[in-house]
Amino acid sequence: MASSPKSLSPKRVMKLLKSEKNPHSALSIFDSVTRFPGYFHSPDIFHHILKRLFDPKLVAHVSRIVEIIRTQKCKCPEDVALTVIKAYAKNSMPDQALDIFKRMPQIFGCEPGIRSYNSLLNAFIESNKWDEAESFFLYVETMGLSPNLQTYNILIKISCRKKQFDKAKELLNWMWKQGFKPDVFSYGTLINSLAKNGYMSDALKLFNEMPERGVTPDVTCYNILMDGFFKKGDILNAKEIWERLLKDPSVYPNIPSYNIMINGLCKCGKFDESFQIWHRMKKNERGQDLFTYSTLIHGLCGSGNLDGATRVYKEMAEDGVSPDVVVYNTLLNGYLREGRIKECLELWKVMGKEGCRSIVSYNVLIRGLFEKKKVDDAISIWELLPEKDCCADSTTYGVLVHGLCKNGYLNKALSILEEVENGGGDLDAFAYSSMINGLCKEGRLDEVAGILDRMTKHGCKPNPHVCNAVINGFVQASKLEDALRFFGDMVSKGCSPTVVTYNTLINGLSKVERFSEAYVLVKEMLQKGWKPNLFTYTMLMKGLCQCDKLDMALNLWCQALEKGIKPDVKMHNIIIHGLCSSGKVEDALQLYSEMKQWNCVPNLVTHNTLMEGFYKVRDFARASEIWDHILQDGLQPDIISYNITLKGLCSCHRLSDAIGFLNDAIDRGVLPTAITWNILVRAVLDNITLT
Repeated sequence: MASSPKSLSPKRVMKLLKSEKNPHSALSIFDSVTRFPGYFHSPDIFHHILKRLFDPKLVAHVSRIVEIIRTQKCKCPEDVALTVIKAYAKNSMPDQALDIFKRMPQIFGCEPGIRSYNSLLNAFIESNKWDEAESFFLYVETMGLSPNLQTYNILIKISCRKKQFDKAKELLNWMWKQGFKPDVFSYGTLINSLAKNGYMSDALKLFNEMPERGVTPDVTCYNILMDGFFKKGDILNAKEIWERLLKDPSVYPNIPSYNIMINGLCKCGKFDESFQIWHRMKKNERGQDLFTYSTLIHGLCGSGNLDGATRVYKEMAEDGVSPDVVVYNTLLNGYLREGRIKECLELWKVMGKEGCRSIVSYNVLIRGLFEKKKVDDAISIWELLPEKDCCADSTTYGVLVHGLCKNGYLNKALSILEEVENGGGDLDAFAYSSMINGLCKEGRLDEVAGILDRMTKHGCKPNPHVCNAVINGFVQASKLEDALRFFGDMVSKGCSPTVVTYNTLINGLSKVERFSEAYVLVKEMLQKGWKPNLFTYTMLMKGLCQCDKLDMALNLWCQALEKGIKPDVKMHNIIIHGLCSSGKVEDALQLYSEMKQWNCVPNLVTHNTLMEGFYKVRDFARASEIWDHILQDGLQPDIISYNITLKGLCSCHRLSDAIGFLNDAIDRGVLPTAITWNILVRAVLDNITLT
């Protein structure tokens, strides 16, 4: 820091202050010379130091400087008072700004002019005190001051903040009639507010009005419109505004213009076009900033174009722009998703050398390694955390426990969970729900209650995902009573059942033919405002068909259609199977033919079911037609298709045709199973008996 000279004058002090770039050091110099005997600051010195105190960390010193002005009785021009009001306005301190405004004559020795009124008006707006701002405007008029263009621009801003867009437009028109010529700021304020609130057609109409009124739009107006159209998903209008910007001789695209286009096109999946904008930006020597590179890399990684993202990353280094941790994390995640582990680990080393690893980086890498079954590598990275002075967060523990459980390392996950609990680590519901889900899937239900208790003790309430996992675990283990008991306790645990909860229980009850209880749950769903969905109806129908309750299943089918449920291929297959099992193959065929009206494409299961149904009623010709449909629809017959056909042919003693289909299966790479050989051996034995 520069030292104060022996002989002081405002001119020398100003030179000293200007030479000090650090505002804290400049303030120290100011305070030091203030105490110098016989020295008094000039208005210019006060103005200079006040302009450097707009930062939120420094604004507290403004009142102290104002007090020095008052005690020194330094007569200052309005600009000094204006700077104080603006400092308070920028930091949302309207009451302090108003106090300065009221005491301007006593403190600064000057009367407030229209600029001071405008600044205070703006201070109210920036603090969202719109009613006070409007009241203050009425007060200004009583003082005999004539509002200027800036005053009316601030009033437009008030109307926009209050979302009174019609009022703002009326004010704009009134300004023209009164001889005030609205400027680009007047229009830009309203266009920006309209665009931010999604009124793009109104914003565009106002933009088109500007040149008609002799107001030249600036690049910010173009940028606002492009950004607004992209956010609405209107890529055509965004590109049209971009073309108009390129053709406008009075304005040129700036870096934000290019960034908006690149970001918008990437989000719309138009990566080739975003690259064209990128190359144009480079050709016009518009310096790409970190946001430009980050946007492109994020978009390319998201689309799976890792090579393109890598190329942009390398150009970034060549252009002297340093990647931040967000860029590195994006690339890291991209490499992991594509399984490019080697490149991922090379990038990880670079991030370490550049000191650009955050806890998010560790979380991304650990999650990706787990997803690619690289469990040992994931654990190794986890163990590095303490050495790198990087603190694990709740996400880290959640990723770790989830990854271990998903890969079958339940005991390791339990050990880490206990270790974190004992160490006072930050655990959230995701870590516990992953652990509970893993235990349920492995049938280790006896351990679940303990984890639930530990979860509650650590301040994590069981959420629907956790409760659904427990209920599903009980259902899968055929412990329906336990599932229903847990379901009854959910509300007391502060967890409300969801559609998934009901569907899981309905499915379990249907499987064991407890349909009356299943229907009670359906009624309960309706009473609680939950609508049974496609899955609900499908599970009920499946259970009914499996118990030969076809009429009830068909009745439920009709109810589903009346409720607006659009049946999918699975739901169709269940009813078709039920009809075929009951010998109603003609009805099944009718339903098959109606699938197209639901935009539902029959799959191989559909065809296999129908084919088996026709063979059962010994309609070999229709069964053969279904086989032809399989091939015509481009489906690949599986071993089930062949087994159905072999069984059908053998049942009518067409053994040679069956052998032909067996050879066809082998030629197509479909390997026979024990069932296949069993069908053929029985057919041969039956044929021997007959002869």
